[in-house]
Amino acid sequence: MTKQVKQLDRVIIRFAGDSGDGMQLTGDRFTQESAVFGNDLVTLPNFPAEIRAPQGTLPGVSSFQVHFADHDILTAGDAPDVLVAMNPAALRANLGDLPVGATIIVDTHDFTARNLAKAGYDANPLDGDGLAEFAVHQIDLTGMTVAAVKEFGLSRKDAARAKNMFALGLLSWMYGRPTESTISFLERRFARVPDIRDANVTAFKAGWNFGETTETFIVRYEVKPAPMAAGTYRNITGNLALAYGLVAGGVQSGLQVFLGSYPITPASDILHELSKHKSFGVTTFQAEDEIAGVGAAIGASFAGHLGVTTTSGPGIALKSEAIGLAVMTELPLLVIDVQRGGPSTGLPTKTEQADLLQAMFGRNGEAPVPIVAPQSPGDCFDAALEAARIAITYRTPVMLLSDGYLANGSEPWRIPEVSEMPVIDPDFATTRNHGDGDDAEFWPYERDAETLARPWAIPGTPGLEHRIGGLEKGDGHGNISYDPANHDFMVRTRQAKVDRIADSLPPLEVDDPDGAAKVLVLGWGSTYGPIGAGVRRVRKAGYQVAQAHLRHLNPFPKDLGEVLARYDKVLVPEMNLGQLSLLLRAKYLVDVVGYNEVRGLPLKAAVLADVIGGLVAEAEGIEVDLTPVEKEIR
Repeated sequence: MTKQVKQLDRVIIRFAGDSGDGMQLTGDRFTQESAVFGNDLVTLPNFPAEIRAPQGTLPGVSSFQVHFADHDILTAGDAPDVLVAMNPAALRANLGDLPVGATIIVDTHDFTARNLAKAGYDANPLDGDGLAEFAVHQIDLTGMTVAAVKEFGLSRKDAARAKNMFALGLLSWMYGRPTESTISFLERRFARVPDIRDANVTAFKAGWNFGETTETFIVRYEVKPAPMAAGTYRNITGNLALAYGLVAGGVQSGLQVFLGSYPITPASDILHELSKHKSFGVTTFQAEDEIAGVGAAIGASFAGHLGVTTTSGPGIALKSEAIGLAVMTELPLLVIDVQRGGPSTGLPTKTEQADLLQAMFGRNGEAPVPIVAPQSPGDCFDAALEAARIAITYRTPVMLLSDGYLANGSEPWRIPEVSEMPVIDPDFATTRNHGDGDDAEFWPYERDAETLARPWAIPGTPGLEHRIGGLEKGDGHGNISYDPANHDFMVRTRQAKVDRIADSLPPLEVDDPDGAAKVLVLGWGSTYGPIGAGVRRVRKAGYQVAQAHLRHLNPFPKDLGEVLARYDKVLVPEMNLGQLSLLLRAKYLVDVVGYNEVRGLPLKAAVLADVIGGLVAEAEGIEVDLTPVEKEIR
């Protein structure tokens, strides 16, 4: 049968099923195929917090969304064009996200009375006209998979587990994905169990062949590769990029990296990855708790290593006293907070960016720390390198605020050349720094005139014996001091040191093509993608709007106040209840407009476009109509 080939510029696919159906693996393999093909892409994994949620129920649904295109894209997409649903619960949990006309490929095998009831259906939704507004393809994926792998003698349960590979093969055929990488992956992954290996490869090929031969699908789709700047690329998640950035920080500073960490979702992958890089001088220590992890990292920093600790919001709460110790002792320390939904245990596998105020103020006393936030999965590499630069140069703990969306999401990443990365000089103290001749002493709190950083002396260096600790130290000499004037001076000095970091920051980049916009959209962290996509829609409709994004949240860039003052209205979208808005209002007396959601999911570009359009209409005194653009995108 000759199949029609239709060109598309972008597609959003969501694989959904029970948490044991392998949807994360399926989505990841489709993503890798698309990366090999050369598409630009962004992904959004979404899964339950329970290790094995109740099978067949709505809370147990796991999904993986991938948006791939022939042009530069910024988000994983607002709504899927294609939903692959492996059971009734997956269909029901995701149906509300589908636009009219979306394609649904559904495995009919599990649409039994029992499973329908577990998903909350009174009747089979595949019967009747309930799904008439969608293009529904009812396929017994499980049954065909079991038949395809029958020769390998597996139990029916084990044979059925390969249905995700059958679905992947079918979708790979539909969108012309290269299959070699997936076959090689399966052969490596199941090399020790030949029957399972061969069954998965056979199921994958059977899905491809089904698409090629069936009359159910008469159209194949083609999404051409996206143009990209010259370089070597790989697909990368935020946690992996962050781990590589920490390794690069050690290499570029000549320091050994020590990670003291306690496993916690969604930060654990950083620990797992760094444990593989002993050849780069990386030591990983899985501590018995969060406090032990940060304590060990501070000890490593005292010993002249790059101390790192990774966690999420609940762990930051436990580490707060120790972070205050690092502030007082003025030691380089990287504190990685991969934010998740809170408070308390909250939504461990969902995203949020509600730890900003915790990072700013979540310690006793005046204990300022610099804060850096990446904007995309690939940018986690650069943010980690920047955090290392600040920590080492200014002798201070630095908070890096990633989040679950960045940590688990992925995108193509151009691997940087070593020559493009900054060289970081730890500038260890080697001689006594106070007094002359035989009377010279080493003072641990003498300060660099430019950075206000204190000297970093490796313990055991002859003549540089010193003590540091949590009690207030006297200026310069570092002896314990209870003098009120000295305490006031030291508190102000530590704050001034953090403020000095702004001198090393570049001017804030403002995207305002014509320089005539009256509305600025300002964001931080993972809102970069949705904000950028929303701004694009508004501009495509013919309206002017400016965009800027903050990497440095403490201190702010020196020109931020001047930038804010140039615009009539400033919109700050956040996945919290307005934490950056609060800081901006307090510091710059600008009445910013907040757009806030705490749904455990990324913001949607279409929603932001409507909000931005409303502000533009208000500022310009005009009517803004985004309907034609939204129809075109759909």
